[in-house]
This record gives sequence, structure tokens and C-alpha cells, in this order.
Amino acid sequence: MPERETVERARKDAREGKSPSTQAGEFVREEIRHVREGKHGARSPQQAVAIGLSKARRAGVKLGAPKGPVLVRRKAEQDVEAGRNPRHKTSRKRSRAISGALKRESKRSASRQVPTAFAVVPWKINLFAILFSEDASKNKTGIYGARNESRSRCSQY
Repeated sequence: MPERETVERARKDAREGKSPSTQAGEFVREEIRHVREGKHGARSPQQAVAIGLSKARRAGVKLGAPKGPVLVRRKAEQDVEAGRNPRHKTSRKRSRAISGALKRESKRSASRQVPTAFAVVPWKINLFAILFSEDASKNKTGIYGARNESRSRCSQY
């Protein structure tokens, strides 16, 4: 369940007309923060991002299904459907099982060092570099500065 402040920030982004990926970024940031705080772990940075996107879809952010395996697309459609329908309470046994499994995972997957494997494609917006860099919160240009920088690198090719 996402925190109330995260949902409010995402709704504010929606009111301002920002893209669904920007709205979903709030949920991804929340998930990264949870892993860093030790609330639970994640096997990899991709898993933390996937959990955040799943929470965003369930909260009603209009994200499309990603390209990829059928199981991933099916899970995304299931999350969208769960966001449309009224919530039902997850059983206590299932909730505790999920929490226990995530707590056993490593907390190192959300370290502040930029994973170099994600920095090999210069023309894409490097979400991981933005989320994992130390000065991302201090950077006044934020995501837009990184996006413009990516575009200028793209023109070199």
C-alpha cells in the first residue's frame, strides 16, 4: 500500500498535466526509499522499480503495459484492473508472506552508487542514474536536466 503523501504527489503531478511516467516516478522513489531504509529488500534495482510501477498502476496512474514477456504484460494488466476496481483486503497470511520474502532480500540493491550496467545506452533517459545518484535530490534541474543532456548526447550519433 503506497503512502498517502506519495499518492497526493502523484495526483498533484496529474493535475499539473505531467506524464504518467512522471506520476509513477513518485511511487518508484518511495520504493527505493523503503529499500534504503531497510523496510524491506529487493533482489535488484529493477525489482524495486517494478514494485513501484506496480503500485502506481494499482493507484490509478495510466501506465501502459510494458513490452516484454507475456507474464509481465499480464501482471501489468492485472494491476491496471486492480486500480479500476474497488480494493479488497489482502489476506493476513498472504500479506505476511510477501513482507517476509521481501525482508529476506538484500538492501544493497538500492545503494547510492549508479549501477554501470544501466548507463550503457546514452540516448535513453537513465532513470536509474537519476534515482541512485547522490546529488539527485540536490540537483535543481531534476529529471528535465538529465533529459536535455540525454538529447544533446543523442544528436552526436
